[in-house]
Amino acid sequence: MGTCLKKLAATLVSMFRISNTVVGALNVLSLLLGIAAVGSSAYIHVRGGSDCQKVLQVPLLVGGIFVVLVSALGIVGSLCRVNGALYAYLLVTFMVIVGLAFFTVFALFVTNRKVGQRVSGKGYGEYRVADFSHWLQRYVVNNKNWDEVKSCLMDAHVCQNLALNGGRNNDSLIFKHFSTTQAGCCKPPVYCGFIMKNATFWEVPKKGPAANNNTDCSTWNNSKEKLCYDCNSCKGGVLANIRNQWRRLTVFNACVLVLVTAIYALGCYAIKNNRSDSHCNHRKPPIP
Repeated sequence: MGTCLKKLAATLVSMFRISNTVVGALNVLSLLLGIAAVGSSAYIHVRGGSDCQKVLQVPLLVGGIFVVLVSALGIVGSLCRVNGALYAYLLVTFMVIVGLAFFTVFALFVTNRKVGQRVSGKGYGEYRVADFSHWLQRYVVNNKNWDEVKSCLMDAHVCQNLALNGGRNNDSLIFKHFSTTQAGCCKPPVYCGFIMKNATFWEVPKKGPAANNNTDCSTWNNSKEKLCYDCNSCKGGVLANIRNQWRRLTVFNACVLVLVTAIYALGCYAIKNNRSDSHCNHRKPPIP
C-alpha cells in the first residue's frame, strides 16, 4: 500500500513539472504568433496597402501586443518559476475565457435567424437587410462602415470572372457558384426583371423594371465601380456571408475555449509545482 502511494505521489509531482513545460511551450508559440501579428501591422504601416488592409492595421497591432505581453507572463511564470507572473497570467487567462464564452453566446444570438429567399432554378439566395438581427444592421451596414465594406469588396474583385463556368447566354451556369455577396452585389435582384447581356451588364426592359417601387432596381449601375454595391440586396448578401462566417467562428471559439481552459488548469498545476519546489528548497539543510 505504501509503495502505491509513493508511486502516485511521484506521478503527481511529475505531472506538475510537465505542466510547467507545457504552459511554457504553448506560450512560446503564442509569443511568436503575437510577434507575427505586430510585424504584419508594421508592414501594412510602412508599405501601405488598400483601405481594406488598413482596417486590419490597428487590430493586428493591439492584439499582437496583448498576446506578446500575456505570453511573456506565462513564460516567466512557468519556466522561471515566478508565481507573481503566473498569478497575473492566470487572471488574464480567466478574463479571456469569460470573454470567449460571452462572444460565443453572443454570436449564436445574432446569427440564429434562418433567412434568404432561394431563387427558383438559380442555386443562390437573395437577402434583405431587414432579414437579419438589429445589431448586425446597426453596426455592420451603417453608412459609416458600409463605405469601408464597399472598398473591401472592390479591392477583393468579388464581381470579376463571374462567367468562368458558363457562357454568354446561359445564366444558370454563370450564377451556379455565386456566393451570397456576389448574388447581392454583382447583379440586380431577380424581381427587377432586367435582361442579362453578360455577367455584369444588364439591360432595363422597355417597359421599365418589374418592381418600380424597389430602390435596388434604380440603384443598379452597369459601371464596374458601382454595380449594386449600394443596393439593399448587397448589404443583405454581406450580412449573410458574415452570419455564415460567424457560425464557423463560433465552432472555432468553442475549440479555443476548451484549449484556453486546459491551459488555465495547467497553469494552476504550475503554481502548485512552484510552491512545492520553493517549500523543498526552504527545507534543505545548509551545506557545511
